[in-house]
Formats: sequence, C-alpha cells, structure tokens
Amino acid sequence: MSLGVGGVTGGSAVGKGTSQQVAFYDVDGTLIKTNVVHVYAYYAANHPSLSRRLSSLTKLVASIPAYMVTDYYSRKVFNEWFYRNYAGFSEDRLVVLGEEIFEKLIRPSMFAGAADLIKRSKDAGIKQVLVTGALDVVTRPLAEHLGADDFGANRLEIVDGFATGRTIGPLLAGPNKSMWIRDYATRHGLNLDLCWAYADSFSDLPMLSMVGRPCAVNPDFKLKAAARDFDWPVLDLSR
Repeated sequence: MSLGVGGVTGGSAVGKGTSQQVAFYDVDGTLIKTNVVHVYAYYAANHPSLSRRLSSLTKLVASIPAYMVTDYYSRKVFNEWFYRNYAGFSEDRLVVLGEEIFEKLIRPSMFAGAADLIKRSKDAGIKQVLVTGALDVVTRPLAEHLGADDFGANRLEIVDGFATGRTIGPLLAGPNKSMWIRDYATRHGLNLDLCWAYADSFSDLPMLSMVGRPCAVNPDFKLKAAARDFDWPVLDLSR
C-alpha cells in the first residue's frame, strides 16, 4: 500500500489528465492531534533497555526547545535531525510497536471530524491519499483504519535489522510533499486542478498550492491568513 518517498521528481506541472479526483491529506495536526515527537517518545519509553529508555527520554526533553526552533524555520531540517534519534532501534520492534502506537496513541487522538470528512469524500468517489512526514510503520494502520486508498510516508533506512537514523529517499516534509504529489499525479495521470488537499501548517502551503481545491484544516496563524488571502475554505475538525 505504501508508496514511500522514493522516486520523487520535479519537472513541469501536471497537465490535463484523467477525471479521477484525489484528496491528499497531511496527517499530524490535520487529522490527528499527535505528532512525530509523541510517537518517538512512545518508542523510547518502551525500549527494552532501561539505560536506553532513560537516556533517550532525557535527551528528548532537553532537545525540545531546539526542536521547536528548528521546526519553526524548516520542517525538513527538523525531520532530518529528529529521525536520527531512531538509530539503533530494531526493525521488528518498530513494526510491532507501530501497531500498538496506533491503538494507544494515534487512534484516540484523531480529531472528531476527521473520519467523517474522509468518509464523505470517499462516498463521493474521490480517492483518499495520506501524505505525511511520519513513519510508514505508524501511518499504515492509520490509513487502513480510515479506509484511505494509498499513502506516502517516511521510511527509515534499515541495515542488518536496525535503523540507521536516516530515511530512504528524499525526506517527505515541507516542499517535498508537493513534489511527492506532483510525482504521484504524473504516475497516475491525474489532473491536479480537479484534486483536493488538506493541511494545517503554513509549511504545507506548497502542498496546498499544488491542487485546484485546497483547504486549510485547523490552520496555524500564518496558514489561516494565507487561506483568507487566497479565499480557500477553512475547516475545524476538532468539533
């Protein structure tokens, strides 16, 4: 199901393709309240080594101010830096805990209107695709739960059964999400003018600008202002 982020390409904008409509969704902050920091904290807190648990959580807490500053200026740089924390985690544990994280952390944190938005869109014959900077091991169960048709997510590089702290292919974050959507549309022959996109952060402005029907969801201040300037609809899924 996952397309990962391999093969992201630039190039010219997609022209007139098929009449198939696709709705692309950012995940963190758009469909769910949690983010990559919460997910990593769960992984770290459940590491089999007590010393690794303590050191990982201590380092995470100490680094939060720096992470916040980095994320403000560049979501891509933040993700590249943050995913280094996963170095040394076993692939088996990442997969097993991914399912547990969905059930205990992600599923309860879904915004009230998220599932209904996707259901109504799906019932209208629109293909549902999640596009997230989160890891594939936690995105897959979410996509299955929501009935999404496809998803793009970051994948950790695994060597000899353990994560290196690097991701495979171009990191899916910020402007790279728009590149992923462009590549997806090219491969599937889509006319992006007929497609939808939903996101909450100003860092996802390139993603929203790729389609003919963008929508700001639970937007931050800067995205809300941009949505007002561009006359884009604004949704609050928390109600």
